[in-house]
Amino acid sequence: MDIAVLLFIVSGFLLGVAITSIFGWLAFQRFKQYLEKAAEQRCENYRLALESQIEDRNSKLDFDYQRKLLEWEKESAAIKLSLKAKEDEAVSALLNAEKDRDQLDKRRLDLENRLQELDKFEDKRRELVENYRNRLQQVADLDRKQAREYLYEEVRKDCEKELCEYRNELILKSEKELELEARRILIDAMQRLASVPQNDITATIVEIPSEDMKGRIIGREGRNIKSFESLTGTTLLIDETPDSVLISSFDPVRREIAKFALQSLIKDGRIHPSSIEESIGRAEEEVKKSVVESGEDALRRLKLGTMHPEVLNLIGKLRFRLSNNQNSLDHSIEVANLCALMAAELGLDPEIAKRSGLLHDIGKVLDQDHEGSHALAGAYFLKRFGEEDPRVINAVAAHHGEAPVESAYVTLVMMADSLSAMRPGARTDSIDGYVQRIRNLESIAKSMDGITDAYAIQAGREIRVIVTPETVSDGNAQLIARQIRRRIEDELQYPGTIKVTVIREQRFQEVAK
Repeated sequence: MDIAVLLFIVSGFLLGVAITSIFGWLAFQRFKQYLEKAAEQRCENYRLALESQIEDRNSKLDFDYQRKLLEWEKESAAIKLSLKAKEDEAVSALLNAEKDRDQLDKRRLDLENRLQELDKFEDKRRELVENYRNRLQQVADLDRKQAREYLYEEVRKDCEKELCEYRNELILKSEKELELEARRILIDAMQRLASVPQNDITATIVEIPSEDMKGRIIGREGRNIKSFESLTGTTLLIDETPDSVLISSFDPVRREIAKFALQSLIKDGRIHPSSIEESIGRAEEEVKKSVVESGEDALRRLKLGTMHPEVLNLIGKLRFRLSNNQNSLDHSIEVANLCALMAAELGLDPEIAKRSGLLHDIGKVLDQDHEGSHALAGAYFLKRFGEEDPRVINAVAAHHGEAPVESAYVTLVMMADSLSAMRPGARTDSIDGYVQRIRNLESIAKSMDGITDAYAIQAGREIRVIVTPETVSDGNAQLIARQIRRRIEDELQYPGTIKVTVIREQRFQEVAK
């Protein structure tokens, strides 16, 4: 019986183990299926995420591609327009060259015809002279030398007055024709060039939003204003003038840097030595960029080719220079245009004339390391790079008469420089300079022999000279007028032109009693 119970217990135990194993296996299978489904779900989610990222990446690449394509199309269109403009300029230059060549051919033919006519006239004159000589020898019992002396003396006595009048007539006629032709060329050039009077100021004023800003600019114990002035090399004038601060400096470039920096500090509101240093650094970069852009804009406006970067930088700096309240860069561009227009009228190269006019005052922005006048210093600076035409360099050096004249472009620059300076509203003149110019005019006229008095009228645009009729003849009066004109041109600097009028008259009075 004990064995049977034991067997029953053992069999029950084995049956429990078997049932437990079956249930455990079933649970394992169900857990395995759960893990497999979870793994499949994770794989599916990961796959969907990857597909979404791939789609986003593809869409971004498509967008970048389209944007780059549009940029390339715009650049291509701009390049095509630039090439088309250059092609049109080349065609225009070729047409102008052909027109100039045709004009030169016409002038050459005209000169040849005139030379032939002169040759014919000379032959006829020789023939007439020979006939007269033969007739004189036949009529008078004189040899050739005696007849020549006798005839010369008779002709001199009979024609002395007529020759003097004819000489004066020829002088006046030639001067009048030259004056009319010069006036025509100058008027044609000035009418084709429209200019705006300059109204720049020499001081820089920066507006501030409130009076409290003045104290922030000064800073505690003046440390802000001291830091600003030491870094910029300028002087800040902060007085009782409402809502404004004045920047003072002899260097216009430094003054412009200080202006940009101060405006940036006022806009930011944080003013202390470190922010001042950062603002000045940004302002210097901005002014350098502005200088280059101004130089490139000048070349673009004049349709000129490239220049050396150093020369281009000096051209841009002319924008910050003033000469008698006239902006130097605008003045140089105006002189370049006037030179080109007059050169075209005279059959010269307009591009050489433009470059000469644009660069004629470039020496004004050179520092003290370059010795000599601004004309000679500018010419030496251009000569160092070896990229400019020798005629341009000579025009820059000689436009104030400080170097020998080697081409007609020097005269063009001189005339255009005077025209730009004398234009109404271009420059200002002080009363002291005006009075001194009037006195110099009258003193030059009174220093000549035979002059009793001289008066400067019409604001110094005309000088009237009265001569003694007993000692000065009509011919000498004309000579005195020319001498006074030459001395005025050589010794004085003046805007516009000055008319010289010499008056010679005699008055006779009788008193009836």
